[in-house]
Amino acid sequence: MASHVFEATSPLPGTASAAYAWHLRPGALLRLLPPWQDVRVVHADSPLREGARVVLRIGVGPVSVDWTAVHRDFVAGRSFVDEQAGGPFASWRHEHRVEATPDGQARLTDRVEWSLPGGVVGDALGAARMEHDLRVMFAWRHWRTSRDLARHRAFDHVGPKRVLVSGASGAVGSAVCALLGGGGHTVLRLVRGAVRDAATERAWRPDAGQLDPAALDGVDVVLHLAGENVAGGRWTPARKAAIMGSRVEGTRLLAEAIARHPGPKPALVCASATGLYGDRGDARLDESATGGAGFLADVVRAWESAAEPARAAGARTVHLRFGVLLDPRSGALEKMLPAFRAGLGGRVGSGRQWMPWIDLDDAVGALHRAALDATFDGVYNVVSPEGAPQGELATTLARVLGRPVGPPLPEFAVSALFGEMGREALLASTHAVPTRLQAAGFEFGAPSLEAALRLMLGKQVTTHG
Repeated sequence: MASHVFEATSPLPGTASAAYAWHLRPGALLRLLPPWQDVRVVHADSPLREGARVVLRIGVGPVSVDWTAVHRDFVAGRSFVDEQAGGPFASWRHEHRVEATPDGQARLTDRVEWSLPGGVVGDALGAARMEHDLRVMFAWRHWRTSRDLARHRAFDHVGPKRVLVSGASGAVGSAVCALLGGGGHTVLRLVRGAVRDAATERAWRPDAGQLDPAALDGVDVVLHLAGENVAGGRWTPARKAAIMGSRVEGTRLLAEAIARHPGPKPALVCASATGLYGDRGDARLDESATGGAGFLADVVRAWESAAEPARAAGARTVHLRFGVLLDPRSGALEKMLPAFRAGLGGRVGSGRQWMPWIDLDDAVGALHRAALDATFDGVYNVVSPEGAPQGELATTLARVLGRPVGPPLPEFAVSALFGEMGREALLASTHAVPTRLQAAGFEFGAPSLEAALRLMLGKQVTTHG
């Protein structure tokens, strides 16, 4: 059984003590799972301590395997170790070490001692690939660690906040909860079923107008992300009613509760959508642009209007109009990947329609900023400054995956397969631009569509910063 050692070292913003504390907080583990890997947390003891265990479920094609690690050998403020107790490796020992540099900054070192099952044969078949995967994964992990620490450092002066989150189980919701938890903020999740953990959950039933009377107690910010999936299928009358109702009813319930809440009003940060602008060709649409026509535009108008009670009562109210979210594990990109990996993915319609994209990390960063920055108020387009026609997305994704561009999906086929949903969500051209985010100095993580796709799909070795 051959043993291998991998080591990666990077500078980090802020102090070593802050970096070490981040690693121990709820949410850090989730933030460090690379988006291109099929991995989910089955169990994680909290807080992180000697003997704490974490169980990950790793998908490899059609099968999955559980990987159990035990945390041990803690040196306060400096290091700790994860050691495999059961899983895919013959052995695995991962030391996380944070040290202060002479200039008072921090340096992170990840040292992994590992061996594959199968001895010499296992090494011959998998060691080189494993070395490559570790290099890519830890470069990305150091980039993510550095980025999160910089975000937290920017708001050290505001102190820990108490944040209530709807839609916390979705891709965006779970990621922003993890980011906030890593910053030392208290996260409370709104749940529709029975409350299983009174310390972290609050009950609500927006369809019945019910909200736990204590839900807003001590809350500084409400992040409202819940809503029926717009692209989950053809828009039947029943589905359109569910899409509209899920956004308007929940928003109105929270806004009215905030308006009635005694004392200082929690801020209300609502997810919204660039669907408001409708099909507008090549026109550049900033936040001052008027709304367009169509079902999505009608939904967004009603959705944003439902927050008016909170705004009228003096609560800081923010609408983040998200573009098309790019994330390998959810939404549009997840649905596109199988076809593109098979070399069958191509443009939709003419491919000239503008697609206002945003990657998950920047979407979550915008929510984090809006929650903690008291100067954020009103409407913000949460889209990449670059933007891209849909055909450019298709060719870029194929290039990143090393696959040919497949045949186009004609407009008549989109209409036949998806009806009204396809015409509005896939064929409409919306060239939204993030004017207000840029004016606020928001830093986007990837400078281009290709860079963003390579980063989230693990197709390049990234660096911190």
